[in-house]
Amino acid sequence: SSPPARLLATRPCYGPGPERRAVLGEAPRFHAQAKGKNVRLDGHSRRATRRNSFCNGVTFTQRPIRLYEQVRLRLVAVRPGWSGALRFGFTAHDPSLMSAQDIPKYACPDLVTRPGYWAKALPENLALRDTVLAYWADRHGRVFYSVNDGEPVLFHCGVAVGGPLWALIDVYGITDEVQLLESTFADTLTPLRLGQARLSACPPPGSHDAANFDNNELENNQVVAKLGHLALGRPDAAVPCVARERARPASSPALLDAELRFHATRGPDVSLSADRRLACAPRPDGGRTLVFSERPLRPGESLCVEVGRPGLAAPAAVAFGITSCDPGALRPSELPADPAALLDRKEYWVVARAGPVPSGGDALSFTLRPGGDVLLAVNGRPRGRLLCVDTSQALWAFFAVRGGVAGQLRLLGTLQSSSETMTPSGSFSGSQDDSDSDMTFGVNQSSSASESSLVTAPSSPLSPPVSPAFSAPEPTGSRNGECTVCFDSEVDTVIYTCGHMCLCHSCGLRLRRQARACCPICRRPIKDVIKIYRP
Repeated sequence: SSPPARLLATRPCYGPGPERRAVLGEAPRFHAQAKGKNVRLDGHSRRATRRNSFCNGVTFTQRPIRLYEQVRLRLVAVRPGWSGALRFGFTAHDPSLMSAQDIPKYACPDLVTRPGYWAKALPENLALRDTVLAYWADRHGRVFYSVNDGEPVLFHCGVAVGGPLWALIDVYGITDEVQLLESTFADTLTPLRLGQARLSACPPPGSHDAANFDNNELENNQVVAKLGHLALGRPDAAVPCVARERARPASSPALLDAELRFHATRGPDVSLSADRRLACAPRPDGGRTLVFSERPLRPGESLCVEVGRPGLAAPAAVAFGITSCDPGALRPSELPADPAALLDRKEYWVVARAGPVPSGGDALSFTLRPGGDVLLAVNGRPRGRLLCVDTSQALWAFFAVRGGVAGQLRLLGTLQSSSETMTPSGSFSGSQDDSDSDMTFGVNQSSSASESSLVTAPSSPLSPPVSPAFSAPEPTGSRNGECTVCFDSEVDTVIYTCGHMCLCHSCGLRLRRQARACCPICRRPIKDVIKIYRP
């Protein structure tokens, strides 16, 4: 049978004002059958609740959505603790024809890598309780969203509008329950308003895998904790709040230098202790909580921090970054809630997700090697390379402190290596190829003082990158020969132009199709991926 005709919204020709936003006859409802296994619907199919876990919350509307028709959602319940928030968008596939096997755990990246699905994540700082989210598609295939009837934000482009579109909603992460409200028509954006529309500051596609990884780790830790509690044989017994004993550098804990403090410039929603070694963010929703190191990190220096409060649950991960921007030149009003928004600034900014953190009071260390590698260790155990940065300029470290009862970050001190490279047995060491690259948010494509001839402004096409500061890649790919994205297939693909060989061919093709795709090792833009055939 031929596909159904495209539904077009016929709007009345009223003047500007509330009259233009006519209410549609039939309000959309959630599809009763096409939904994730953790989704429960109310009797009217207007409210979707995710039971258990953080995923398997994919839902669809029971009817197609018209062009310019706003899909309006109220975030009824939000539960902090997970990473990531609601994912939403459209699909050209009829949910009535889907089987249970067609609906995966995640909308991102599982569905969006298939043809006919378009979805992205709502920025976590906007996913607050009772927030009303509205999103719609126009006749040019552009998707806009607004929060609490605010200004429209350009969210997505390239949606196929030649056929019917169903709304795709993934009740994910901290979003526990959503409610479909009455639909309204969106105003047509004039060229002037379209030019003023902000681009979405949603996390880049690479961070979807990072959120899924962090949440899986957190869920596994919760299961282990429950099993350990049952093994006590006393379910009602109180568990003492004792800080976990942390491994220290092999030299000696006494060699930690405690002179480094947080910079006085900080986000408006975070407070510092009198000695500026403790940062606290008591707001449950986090807010703008960026803090910076008081001075640049030195090559070969390790920065040690304590995350959360001992005895309490720690954040699933910690946002950590490196920048060439002197915090003294920043104003608190310029600091965003989402660290990924910093990537559009003109200075050199790199943001990563470091973790997961097993429990409150655990220690993280970040080691800046002279060659540019930033190594991560959790409780003295190496986690591998987190970032690769340009050390030809002064680099400050910064963090985003997670809010809530356990929202604090304490500077323990620094440790300066006596040699250019750390010894393999050092507690802050790690193999260069032992990368946790799936945890990275991204790197900005703007220029720094040392890269002004290599990279253009964010809105301009990228010049061919040069890699003078990075060591030559090893032809064998990762240490274990496994793809650094799926950790399953064998490495058989090299990235052009940086030359790193760390992916299988299928992951390489998927990564190349992403917007602002960059190498998982050095974060340089990907121009192509080339399959290698070994003899």
